[in-house]
Amino acid sequence: MQTVRPAAEYLKHLEPYDPKYLPARIYLNANENPFGMPDQARKELQRMIESEPLHRYPDPLAKHLRNTVAAKLGVAAECIVLGNGGDELLFNLCIAYGGPGRSLLTTPPTFSAYYTDALLTRTKIVEIPRASACSATGQLDFSIDEQAILERVSVGDIDLVILTTPNNPTGDCLTLDFIEAVLAATDAVVLIDHAYIEFADPGYDATSLLKKHANLAILRTFSKAYSLAGMRIGYLVAAPEITQELCKVRQPYSVDALAALAALAVLEQEDEVRLQVNCIISQRELLARRLGEPGLGLSVAPSEANYLLFRVPNAQAVWQQLHESYGILVRDLSALPGLADCLRVSIGTPQENDEFIAALSCVLNTRAEP
Repeated sequence: MQTVRPAAEYLKHLEPYDPKYLPARIYLNANENPFGMPDQARKELQRMIESEPLHRYPDPLAKHLRNTVAAKLGVAAECIVLGNGGDELLFNLCIAYGGPGRSLLTTPPTFSAYYTDALLTRTKIVEIPRASACSATGQLDFSIDEQAILERVSVGDIDLVILTTPNNPTGDCLTLDFIEAVLAATDAVVLIDHAYIEFADPGYDATSLLKKHANLAILRTFSKAYSLAGMRIGYLVAAPEITQELCKVRQPYSVDALAALAALAVLEQEDEVRLQVNCIISQRELLARRLGEPGLGLSVAPSEANYLLFRVPNAQAVWQQLHESYGILVRDLSALPGLADCLRVSIGTPQENDEFIAALSCVLNTRAEP
């Protein structure tokens, strides 16, 4: 046959996920830990690989890692589901709790995968947009409308709520009081996406609410603070009533043996991971000040994550010049609704951050010349 049957109709207007990955000298585009896996964890992983029977299928539930994570969080092992990165778990959640005739509430601008997963599972999206303003002090404001969210979920027709804290790409967090109010207002599954929670003030961690609310699910990952973005492993924490439904729809053997071993290795180096995280937090605060200082004077969104969102005139051209002239790759978000002229920069090493500021200053000063 010289023709092929068309794909499903609902894929017609779906664009493949594009992180705009390009070869670069300095990568500040994907919110990775710039310091990489702690040396001792890497050595331990190498040791463990030597005795791992890679010709055998892995434990489907990665029970050793699941038990370790459960003990770390103080929950039962049955409350943990591991996945091939947080992305697989998000998709599984939409399969289990979304679908035709069901609705997902989210708060744009936020992580684009939620929309893709909703479309693929035929789940209706209900949006409560964030603010998009700039304060008198030059800070960007992307706060959520708490009252509007509470009123909407109280209607009773929402099946799944995803609230991201810290939010990607804006960096802001939700209070536990608000999260608890949402949980009390609906029987929908409320997913708190905590992919970046290690970089936030501990007071924003919603884990303590799990014992009080059966409809709470929390998503966490080893990709960010734990430096395992290349291994693809994350986990979801929830009541067994939720995790058993996710186990029904998960792909078999989705967590490979090496990813599980790598996660175990980094969990044994929590002190070193915390040192890296503290350095990233310190650099985040310094970089935010430098972006807002005279000379650059850019509007920056306050962040509890390992990245900063800032607004710059002609953002797409600035992004391109940073890459082409200086080999520095950041994330261009300027074409997305509510994010006009916005770029997002991941926090790098001190040297990388210095080079980014120097390059950005040159780009902006050159563009300002008559």
